[in-house]
Amino acid sequence: MAKFDERWVDDDAGPVVRSYAFTRGRTRPRGVSLDVVTLLRATGREPPWGTRLSREDARLLTLCRAPSVLADLASDLGLPLGVVKVLAGELIHLGLLEVARRPGPERPHADRALLQKVLDGLRAL
Repeated sequence: MAKFDERWVDDDAGPVVRSYAFTRGRTRPRGVSLDVVTLLRATGREPPWGTRLSREDARLLTLCRAPSVLADLASDLGLPLGVVKVLAGELIHLGLLEVARRPGPERPHADRALLQKVLDGLRAL
């Protein structure tokens, strides 16, 4: 006979919520490739009419008022990186977040000869 008195709250960790509950069952971000060093920032736009943001979505937008790295956001939110990727992807799709460009010199393409020399040097080690 199955036991149905499982504990859904851990005294030390607080409430236990499955990752898929935060992402509404999604496992991948929509249409955008995000990695741990992706820099995100809030656009300042209002959510589209009829869109309901979760508490985590709102917290993510608040944290992104200043450009923030995805790994730091996951840490600040206390959520797994994969969950934050999915939430961020949805907010990007809605136009509420954007991938921020890193400051620095613009370089549309790398010098292939230089990269080959670096690769050859590394292989020689």
